[in-house]
Amino acid sequence: MSKDARATPVRATSAGVPAWIFGYGSLIWRPDFPFIAQRPALLRGWRRRFWQASPDHRGVPHAPGRVVTLVEETGAHCWGMAFLTAATEQEAILAALDIREQNGYAREEVMVALEGKDMVSALTYIAGPANPSFVGPAPLQDMATQIARSHGPSGANRDYLRELAANLSRLDIEDEEIANLSRAVEALRV
Repeated sequence: MSKDARATPVRATSAGVPAWIFGYGSLIWRPDFPFIAQRPALLRGWRRRFWQASPDHRGVPHAPGRVVTLVEETGAHCWGMAFLTAATEQEAILAALDIREQNGYAREEVMVALEGKDMVSALTYIAGPANPSFVGPAPLQDMATQIARSHGPSGANRDYLRELAANLSRLDIEDEEIANLSRAVEALRV
């Protein structure tokens, strides 16, 4: 992967310049911030994975759920949604997102291809392997059971997975892990 495609820490956006925000999880269906435009976007070199524990939104500390993060992987890609935000709204939007994505997520700058074509710089949140809530891979059935049983202040973990799967399908985005996890969770009677 080229150095330009790697995520690098970002502390602020350029004053007066509209900024893109890339969502690959719940931001796809619930951005909760004002935006000027939204476009399906492709992030190359990264894959969406249910490898982040959620003790604060989709679970509780003694029974965390699982939510998505991005994992760097050569040759991989992740489709999501990019939102163009107004320069005048950025400070408030990023402050709210910093709180929403606080459990191990860090704001990063990445290059995404809008609708798979035009490259733009975008901000996203990635929970890397060094954060304390990164749980990494697990057998499919173990992840499905954890998701099926977990519930937190933001609701049932299975609803998070269900919404993500439904919205990816609505956007004609294929994600094998999400599809497999969805089928496994729906098959459980937990």
